Amino acid sequence: MKALSKRNSYTDTFTGEADKGIRMILGCDNDEEGNAQRLRRVLLKVINNELTPRQKEIIMLYYFKDTDIVSISKRLGVSPQAVSAVMSRARMRMFRILQYYI
Repeated sequence: MKALSKRNSYTDTFTGEADKGIRMILGCDNDEEGNAQRLRRVLLKVINNELTPRQKEIIMLYYFKDTDIVSISKRLGVSPQAVSAVMSRARMRMFRILQYYI
């Protein structure tokens, strides 16, 4: 039986609308209406209180420390695909909760 080789590269595909939305909310600093600031506070509360510790760690590394998926996977000792799957589940959870505030 032939052993599968480990993938050495990984394409970071988190460039869709969901990722743009999260980056927009987290990047807002000066909003005159206050809506963006309110969303940012809610999103940070969701990250801190509603995500699993692993999801929180990966989201914090990716969005706040600007770490790419391959670096996160090496740091945590898991595959890039596992990081991608955890990020997808975390983002879905964040958006389900944020729907009530938007």
